[in-house]
Amino acid sequence: MESGSVLRAFLAFLAVATLAACGGTGSVAGPAPQGSLEKTTLTIGVSPTPSSAPVFIADRKGFFKTEGLTVKTEIIQAPQAVMPKILNGSIDIFKGSYVSLINIQDSGAARMKIVSDSLQAAPGIAGVVVRKDSPLQTPRDLKGRTIAVNSLNNLGTMSMSAHLKAHEVTPDQVKFVAIDFQAQLAALTSGQVDAAWMVEPFLSAAQQAGARLLLDTNTGPTDALPIDGLAATDEWVARHPNTTAAFQRAVAKAQRLAATNRAELAEVVPLYTQTPKQAVMTMAMGTFPTSLSAKRIQRVADLMYELGYLKSKVDVASMVVPEPGEAAG
Repeated sequence: MESGSVLRAFLAFLAVATLAACGGTGSVAGPAPQGSLEKTTLTIGVSPTPSSAPVFIADRKGFFKTEGLTVKTEIIQAPQAVMPKILNGSIDIFKGSYVSLINIQDSGAARMKIVSDSLQAAPGIAGVVVRKDSPLQTPRDLKGRTIAVNSLNNLGTMSMSAHLKAHEVTPDQVKFVAIDFQAQLAALTSGQVDAAWMVEPFLSAAQQAGARLLLDTNTGPTDALPIDGLAATDEWVARHPNTTAAFQRAVAKAQRLAATNRAELAEVVPLYTQTPKQAVMTMAMGTFPTSLSAKRIQRVADLMYELGYLKSKVDVASMVVPEPGEAAG
């Protein structure tokens, strides 16, 4: 009996030592434990635009896996269109323009929490196009015309409103219609609409097909405007604090790559858009911020209030989830 006990004790010691040597504690290959994840498989709503690239980079580079996460993506046009899925948990985290996120917050449909900044505007990444033979020559000529946008009361309509105001045209003097980016060129070509607000890569594709740029909506009053970010509902973040932090860490790594390495973008953007790798290398691209700043995003809320998009002023700081190890700012 005594020799059997000694043998069992030795075997148990050997098993523990082997696990430690192989990194079985989980402390060798990955980051220090941050608390158990409340959820490990996430569905992320992304748009078919370059600003979604960090999510795909984080997946391909194994950043999510390192954090213990498995991520699935679903293409969406705007969060308002999939609010039932967001509210019932079918979509966990989603990318949306800041105009969308702030509108949702202001309307009371849900309380939003921004977990990562995605893209900041630069000239050439979004604009209003018309047919090559269109009689429209200046933004002032859009008065009384029908303009396609990917969704109503969103980034496109607000950006145009800011520019139309400078040309003495009010938003109620044009007609905005919601048409998915993928279908806008056909609507423009057929005469269903007089103009279309597009973002890259759809903007370049339309111009290559013969459309003419009438207005760059990332200049003047909207120059360097924060465009979009990744968010979740306040309730979701409250129930998944460790998962939220893990997601933020993974995306932050990918965001830094997107900000500094165009080749990384060229590897992933063709995966969820029809844009060839070579086009991604050369087309206009916004800035990928490497920090989450409520002060920077506040500019969007202030412009929305100025243009009448909000019933009251919104404090963006209350919507931001500080990145792990950082304070909101």
